Amino acid sequence: MKKQIPGRGSKVRQDNLSLRYGARLWLVNTGLVLVGLFLSFQAVASEPYKILMLGDSLTAGYGLVKGQSVPARLERALNKDGLQVTLINAGVSGDTSAGGLARLAWAMADNPDMVIIELGANDGLRGLDPKQTHANLDSIITQVKRTPARILLTGMKAPPNLGPEYGAEFNGLFEDLASRHKVAFYPFFLDGVIADPTLNQADGIHPNPDGVAVIVEKIMPMIKKIIADR
Repeated sequence: MKKQIPGRGSKVRQDNLSLRYGARLWLVNTGLVLVGLFLSFQAVASEPYKILMLGDSLTAGYGLVKGQSVPARLERALNKDGLQVTLINAGVSGDTSAGGLARLAWAMADNPDMVIIELGANDGLRGLDPKQTHANLDSIITQVKRTPARILLTGMKAPPNLGPEYGAEFNGLFEDLASRHKVAFYPFFLDGVIADPTLNQADGIHPNPDGVAVIVEKIMPMIKKIIADR
């Protein structure tokens, strides 16, 4: 008759229980970690894509009722197309490129995913030195490029009364900057709107709601492409 070692069977059962308990605990912990990662991913994925529009009165919505500015209309149009986007209106009426540069750090505090730069119109209206406008915008782009934000630079045209030489230098600085920094470029912010009295307010400078609609329609494809390429 085989001699039984006292307590051995009990110890084996305890070891088996410990192994099964340990395996279950590992599965539970792993499951919790995976759930946590999934929820974190969902939270990040559900955050809206933030677009900062740094500009002057054309961005601020001068002469328009609330909700009719370019950023506001652009946000609604992009959301309607199924894109979860928030537009941050950083437009200040009367601002020059120097003003935009001075408040850039404050404007970037929301950590946008994209920055649309709409500055220079007041530089041209005041006949400011295009070289200074170039330097200001160059500094803005350089600083934004230090962040993960994508950039869309919009161009402007000088008033014709300032002469062909000034106009050529001023108008060309935007394309030069876009090429130098290799950023997306929309050649003329007021394309399709300028000089059309049906699309502008009484001052002939600022777009009315119909003019804003034209701007939004024309610039949207480029913005959507930048979002899609992120």
